[in-house]
Amino acid sequence: MTETTRRAVLAGMAALPLAPGVALGERIGGITRLDPALDALIDTASPIEVIATGFKWAEGPVWVRRGGYLLFSDVPANIAYRWRAGEGARPFLNPSGLAGPIPAGVREAGSNGMVLDARGDLLMADSGTRAIARVHLATRRKTIVSGAFEGRRFNSCNDLAIGRGGIIYFTDPPYGLAEGDASPRKQLAFNGVFRVNPDGSGLRLIDKSLKRPNGIGVSPGLDRLYVSQSDPEDARIFHCELAADGSAGGPLLPFVDFSVEAARKLPGLPDGMKVAKSGHLFASGPGGIYVIAPDGRKLGLIATGKAAANCCFGEDGRTLFVTSSDRVARVRLRVAGW
Repeated sequence: MTETTRRAVLAGMAALPLAPGVALGERIGGITRLDPALDALIDTASPIEVIATGFKWAEGPVWVRRGGYLLFSDVPANIAYRWRAGEGARPFLNPSGLAGPIPAGVREAGSNGMVLDARGDLLMADSGTRAIARVHLATRRKTIVSGAFEGRRFNSCNDLAIGRGGIIYFTDPPYGLAEGDASPRKQLAFNGVFRVNPDGSGLRLIDKSLKRPNGIGVSPGLDRLYVSQSDPEDARIFHCELAADGSAGGPLLPFVDFSVEAARKLPGLPDGMKVAKSGHLFASGPGGIYVIAPDGRKLGLIATGKAAANCCFGEDGRTLFVTSSDRVARVRLRVAGW
């Protein structure tokens, strides 16, 4: 398969028809019940509302409770935006990722996945800088947590999640590099899943078997790790148990299979995810955001009409924000995600 950008793969897989120029406040897509258990989590009649639009590829949403606002990345534009009700979306970090002139061969220079740590600092998978970085929100000062494994630079860090003791789990596919796996800038011979302590120590490789590791999440009990694979030939979510010290208790095993949906050419692939306090996954896949039970059953599909890159819980915890191609949308839930 010819290497293409993630945006081309995800957004180009027969996106459902939408009227051009979607307006703020417009309702899009719809919610499909796949299992009656969905009704306890979300009303299928809940509107999916566009709150921001006009981006190249929106990603990495995270809700900042202390300030009451949403942060999200426009990865190729190298800008992280802040959205607040009544204000709309405004640049917050520019650049969000790689600073200075962007060298040839770097395709996605901006930040990608973002989460808050226990101190309220922003942790980001900095695709352009090829590192895990920490940003102090008040000063917007960035420091690097980890940027290399065994002396070799990461490919283009994509998404991250926080586990027991603040351990950072993250994925490192080659999407930020223009030639992908064939890039002369690629120093690692694999695309890995890693863990690192919050101070940058204790970097460990968890897995190097996945072709395109992407989204990542941790169960509310901090005892299970989930990893999405954005490979159209192997579109699945994997999982493994986590030991008390945060190490992987075994290899990554298949958890949810999206091969049928991928074969139907629904827009998108397994990408970002968030795990609710109930243990349910809200995970992107072909067609939108899937609501997945802790036992792996697909309960429902939240479809925006375009590829969904990621999501997060926000406001009072009962709002799901979805980054979907060139827009950000929100939908109300019946339960709080956190």
